[in-house]
Amino acid sequence: MSRPKAPVVALVDADSGAQPAKGASAKQQRSPLSRKRVDTVISRSVAWFGIVFGLQAIPSLLGQYSLGQPLWSALAVGAMYGSLVVALLCSTIKRWVTGSHLLVSGVYVVALLTWPFFLADPAVPQQGDHWLYQLTTVATATAAIGFRVRGALIYLIVVPLIYGIIRATPQGGGGPWELGLFNAIYAIILGGAVLVIVTMTRVAATSVDEAQGAALDRYARAVRQHATEVERVHVDSIVHDSVLTTLLSAARAETPAQKVLAAQMASSAMRHLREAALVSPDDGTTVRFRQLADRVVTAARQMPVPFTVRVRSLDTRVIPSAQAEALYSAAVQAMMNSAQHAGGPDVRRWLKVSGVHGGAVEIEIGDAGAGFDPDAVPDERLGVRRSIVERTANAGGYADVRAAPGRGSVVVLSWPVFVAVDDDDAVRDAAFDDDAFDGRGEA
Repeated sequence: MSRPKAPVVALVDADSGAQPAKGASAKQQRSPLSRKRVDTVISRSVAWFGIVFGLQAIPSLLGQYSLGQPLWSALAVGAMYGSLVVALLCSTIKRWVTGSHLLVSGVYVVALLTWPFFLADPAVPQQGDHWLYQLTTVATATAAIGFRVRGALIYLIVVPLIYGIIRATPQGGGGPWELGLFNAIYAIILGGAVLVIVTMTRVAATSVDEAQGAALDRYARAVRQHATEVERVHVDSIVHDSVLTTLLSAARAETPAQKVLAAQMASSAMRHLREAALVSPDDGTTVRFRQLADRVVTAARQMPVPFTVRVRSLDTRVIPSAQAEALYSAAVQAMMNSAQHAGGPDVRRWLKVSGVHGGAVEIEIGDAGAGFDPDAVPDERLGVRRSIVERTANAGGYADVRAAPGRGSVVVLSWPVFVAVDDDDAVRDAAFDDDAFDGRGEA
């Protein structure tokens, strides 16, 4: 629906100068709520909040300016109000926002701690609260922007208490300790309200970001699945046409040349079928090793013959869903082969799923039944070669089939492959010494 609109906008742009702006504004819609936008709004609000409170403190500042030593008063006032202006500018241009708010918090602490030591005349009592007290909430608000929640909480409690203690000393005016405590609690309550609002808004924005990210991820996954399904339908149609054409040619083949051609077409159709069966869609999803193990164990318990099950050393690592599906299908095929060909239910069978050092998973399906010769399996029998070995290899794993007539069989599925196996015969011979099956699969 959106493609036909592009030429219309282009034509209007060529004819008129007003419509392009409208079209551009339609394209540049405001982004939804996000943590970045919330941080910008909060930092600017706190910066303006600091400027307003700073202006409100000017009458008290002018009345108490002479109580401090001239140099300290000039430096303290200049640094305090200068840091507020810097925080406002940085919040406006969205650069060095955290650092500028930390600057305000730090300057306030330095001014507060040095205030009692730079009085012009300690004998002159101070009337009312110091002008720095009116900026306490500003300092705690900027700390909420600059620090993490824990650091901002510590700042919120400690700094007002420092003012309350200083206020109760002679240098701070010699007020009663109840007054200092009241001032500290009042500042903590105001600063705490700001901290709660900032924290809750940030948490909500983060949740929105995560939800949007999850939605986009699901959408991308759905797109990949749709593309994979479309491709699979296309491949299936090609395979269907190939098989149908082969069947028709074979039905009409009368001469030796036509029969040879039909055989060649049948071979090609079989190749297409094998390739289509071995293709595993990758939708980007993952499952844990434990989930894969649970599926395999459930399949083993549903087999018509009993399997001794052992699951061990599985960590929290994950495996792509396509690879997990391939390993599961190969394991089920191996268990079905054992149930059908190894003997009756009295034959000892086992399933072992274990984690391997290095973050791999290994699935072992074995029995002490009739066994078979892997090299003597006819080419038209695809159970072991296609459904187990090639399917596992296609998933990036390795299937080791160890069997001998009268000695049982063992299929070991490993994912991923860390060490390539070069000598299959040596592995197979080593697996079938006299103790090869002793103790396997016991719980």
